[in-house]
Amino acid sequence: MSDVATLELALAEIRKRDGKYNERAYIFVLAALEFAQTRLPARRHLSGVELAWACRDFALAQFGMLAAAVLTHWGVRTTEDFGHIVFMLIDVGLLARQPTDRLEDFEGVYDFAEVFRAGSGYRFPGVASSG
Repeated sequence: MSDVATLELALAEIRKRDGKYNERAYIFVLAALEFAQTRLPARRHLSGVELAWACRDFALAQFGMLAAAVLTHWGVRTTEDFGHIVFMLIDVGLLARQPTDRLEDFEGVYDFAEVFRAGSGYRFPGVASSG
């Protein structure tokens, strides 16, 4: 089965199970994970905190100052929302879970209003800024 077919089947399952987030939010989290992986010296498992920050950086890279508005439109308002998305992606088989991974790892990682405000300069740990 192709990657596209696998993704389509997983998204269909997500649609049946959960209507809280826009489908694009799930694809965004997968893309943010890949974004982070390509910026690390070697591929590895990311913690919830690392993935939450990668989502922030990827959102800014993709949407600039509209990042918070786009995420909010998709139903994503907190880092906990990223955690719920990640665990749904695990449940449908698109991501793998380590025994130590917990939904709570995503709780309160950062405040959206703070990190998406103009001039906020945080970047993914250990990764050079892409611009």
